Amino acid sequence: MIDTNGIYYKKGVAKVFVSEANAIKAINLGEVKPGHIVILIGAGPSGTGMEETFQVTGALKQLSFGKEIALITDGRFSGVSTGACIGHVGPEALVGGPISKVQDGDVIEIKIDCDNLSGSINLIASHSHSNAELSEADIAQLFSNRLPHPQLRPHSELPNDIKIWAATQSGIWEGCVQDADRILKIVKVGIDALK
Repeated sequence: MIDTNGIYYKKGVAKVFVSEANAIKAINLGEVKPGHIVILIGAGPSGTGMEETFQVTGALKQLSFGKEIALITDGRFSGVSTGACIGHVGPEALVGGPISKVQDGDVIEIKIDCDNLSGSINLIASHSHSNAELSEADIAQLFSNRLPHPQLRPHSELPNDIKIWAATQSGIWEGCVQDADRILKIVKVGIDALK
């Protein structure tokens, strides 16, 4: 999977899940196959509070072809996950990130320069376009017309303190930094509006 130049390359078909439990169920039922790229959405701060996504990588590790499966998520990993795991994708799905619009059957291309620690993840074809490779303009048009996954929603038991924490994040795409002054300004405007 990694060539002599230190480049990891994977092209595969998206298999999209909106919860870790659904992904594990599909793995156990044999619905995840070689050539798939597992896309787990709704696992970021707004979805689950950014809980660790180890169970999916652990389940994939048990498959004889698990090394052939990549995982892309807006969630996070701990140090025990192995394999091609790409996390903290942002903007997260629940705040409108493009990962929310990936559909089963889309063709995804992953390129990672392991030596320089740089890479890209691209949608290159869509099941709705006969899987023919699309131009960047075609992909932009496709994503502008697509709605987010219909089952995407925050975890039903997300505690209030986690909801508040997630709402105060500037966004994982900005480096997980809380802008306290901006948050306080927004809260003041809200309080003033409620008076």
